[in-house]
Amino acid sequence: QKRNRAITARRQHLKSVMLQIAATELEKEEGRREAEKQNYLSEHCPPLHLPGSMSEVQELCRQLHAKIDAAEEEKYDMEVRMQKSTKELEDMNQKLFDLRGKFKRPPLRRVRMSADAMLKALLGSKHKVCMDLRANLKQVKKEDTEKERDLRDVGDWRKNIEEKSGMEGRKKMFETES
Repeated sequence: QKRNRAITARRQHLKSVMLQIAATELEKEEGRREAEKQNYLSEHCPPLHLPGSMSEVQELCRQLHAKIDAAEEEKYDMEVRMQKSTKELEDMNQKLFDLRGKFKRPPLRRVRMSADAMLKALLGSKHKVCMDLRANLKQVKKEDTEKERDLRDVGDWRKNIEEKSGMEGRKKMFETES
């Protein structure tokens, strides 16, 4: 138990040391990011000096508006170029699919639909088509064969055996054959 306590205490100490090191690294990283941000802003954004008179302020506003307009024009040009290139890409992809002869098909879902509903969906509601196949079937009567008639006439086989048993049954058999 003493050894286990020592191992756990050592683990806890190592964890705390690692957390302290990680915290200092995070602080250094934060300072580095802040310094990079300040350097970027000092390079790209000159310090703003506000003039004292109204005419100088108006001139500054005109300059800023001119810069904004230039940036907006550049943004618009880039958007138009991007739209044009995406349109070209779509056209090329379509031509590629046409050449291959394969079109991307959406995954189909199974739909339970009667034949009437399917025809109505295909032809529209103007056409009245009935696909009730059972109603169109003709009734066909079977011609009775002799064997079937005999089987039907025999009826219950037990009665038939009782009739044929004994002398009277044999006598009937001879009478029917001749």
